[in-house]
Amino acid sequence: MKTILAKYFRGDLVIWMVIIILSIFSLLAVYSSTGTLAYKSAGGNTTFYLFRHSVLLVVGFMVIYFTHLVPYIYFSRIAQILFWISIPLIFLTTFILGTNMNEASRWLTLPGIGLTFQTSDLAKLALIMYIARLLSQKQDSIKSFKDAFKPLMIPVILTCGMILPANFSTAAILFTTSMVLMFIGRVNIKYILYLVGIGIVLLSIFITIIINTSNHGRVGTWKKRIENFTSNDIDSDSNFQADQAKIAIVTGGILGKGPGNSTQRNYLPHPYSDFIFAIIIEEYGSILGGGFVVILYLILLYRAIIIVKNGTSQFGAFMAIGLTFSLVFQGLINMAVAVNLFPVTGQTLPFVSMGGTSILFTSVALGIVLSVSRSIQNTEENANAEN
Repeated sequence: MKTILAKYFRGDLVIWMVIIILSIFSLLAVYSSTGTLAYKSAGGNTTFYLFRHSVLLVVGFMVIYFTHLVPYIYFSRIAQILFWISIPLIFLTTFILGTNMNEASRWLTLPGIGLTFQTSDLAKLALIMYIARLLSQKQDSIKSFKDAFKPLMIPVILTCGMILPANFSTAAILFTTSMVLMFIGRVNIKYILYLVGIGIVLLSIFITIIINTSNHGRVGTWKKRIENFTSNDIDSDSNFQADQAKIAIVTGGILGKGPGNSTQRNYLPHPYSDFIFAIIIEEYGSILGGGFVVILYLILLYRAIIIVKNGTSQFGAFMAIGLTFSLVFQGLINMAVAVNLFPVTGQTLPFVSMGGTSILFTSVALGIVLSVSRSIQNTEENANAEN
């Protein structure tokens, strides 16, 4: 069995196991949390969304498998192409052709087939790969402001700045990931701190403007979320999501109510996406449910660090740690929202929440990480064969 796995599933086997376990959690949690949605939009067919989600996970698994077979060095050129494609796509989505949902133009509808996807998912993947490419190319002058920091800073500000109007949380996660990647890439810490300081000042001004702005449009949504998070008043209208998530977590306790026994799935908005972590804790408990999922994401990050440690290619190392950190950081933000440590952001739990193209982009990212790991494994095996 181990020989078969090692033959067909190359790369880090621990990462493969984490992906499989997260998929199982995803199937169980999505099936349990889509009952109400099924009665509203699928004529009471409770297996409709389970089947659809299962198909997406299978397709995602295939994407991971075939992506991990591609030599990671090819992604250097692909990163450059994707980055320059993603910029006009974000612009079109945010300002011209975007499909407006919940007062935010995050989705672009593909003509003819009607498929919608978030262009920010493509931009996030492209930017991280592009930064990894630039970092590997500029290691000889990495401490220079003109030769290294400026070429790195411009694509980050450009991408995050265009994502920000429609998706503040994604822009913030991507900006943080970029700064972490620059730090790992030995960019002058002074320049990073300057940029972070400027970002904090601009964020403070931005929040101040939001608080003093009328409750209209996307700005009104941000204002309402900040006010709800900072308010201590128990208001079923303004704090409904956070309150229902806390009820799910508290009633789940240490051991949980058991699979399929959630009650808050009937009250929580989007229990299958934004608040799926609360449903997992309610049904499986804070140890076997919540704690175990957290550990899985931390293992994923740890294995990426191992890849960086054992890798011989700077581009592969930067790309692997950047993509993994982005996924894990997004997952931690989703969990923090569920336990009311963060305001509502709309971020999903990677490879667990029900979704469409988000699962596919996550699969591509995981496939790239495994591609880097596969290259390291092949190098080690060749070295051992020679010895």
